[in-house]
Amino acid sequence: MKLRLASYNVHKCLGMDRRRSPERIVSVLNALDADIVALQEVDHRLPPRPEALPRTLIEGETDFGVLPFAPEGPSLGWHGQTMLVRRGIVVEKVRRLLLPGLEPRGAILAELGPEYGGLRIVGVHLGLIRRYRRMQFAAIRAAISRRGDRPTAILGDFNDWSAHGGADALGPSFRLHAPGPSFPSPRPIGALDRVALSTGLHLVTAGVHRLAPAALASDHLPVWVDVRVAPPEALA
Repeated sequence: MKLRLASYNVHKCLGMDRRRSPERIVSVLNALDADIVALQEVDHRLPPRPEALPRTLIEGETDFGVLPFAPEGPSLGWHGQTMLVRRGIVVEKVRRLLLPGLEPRGAILAELGPEYGGLRIVGVHLGLIRRYRRMQFAAIRAAISRRGDRPTAILGDFNDWSAHGGADALGPSFRLHAPGPSFPSPRPIGALDRVALSTGLHLVTAGVHRLAPAALASDHLPVWVDVRVAPPEALA
């Protein structure tokens, strides 16, 4: 089975022209043609952290549903993150993961049903300091290890300019992929948005979405990967 996974830091829907336009973000989301999208910076920063990307707009103008990561209140996500799943895809469980660091950080986790190979997706927006990013990767590795073996994709804003991004802390079963430069969106030079794939997931192709209005809609460009999930018997 092949699925398209994407990650997009929407920068609270504030574009490079200093206009806040959720409609532009939704236009980019629709153009990605993804099955699952991990989003970062979907809420405003200050309490009560109201949604910057309105749920009603997503549900009315896309084929995505919003997974229930947000606590009660006006937010769309948790620590500014949420995950969109194309309607019809069965999600068995969602979890919020607290991550260590100098600043408050968290990760979001969703596990799909057996018809999708039991795929696990973890959305991240990692810290700015390398030492804490390594701690955050180690915490994610520990959390998913407790949940048992599943093909796992970790995707999001890794916030790292280096070639490896500290993902070695995930262990040898993960391979890191940087689809290409995604930041800053008008003239991208940094591959900050990345994907780590575990055993059981095969990378088919990957890319950075550069079509208009993506270069204007946020300070990051979205990235995507097409992955093939190995059948369970191949993992035995």
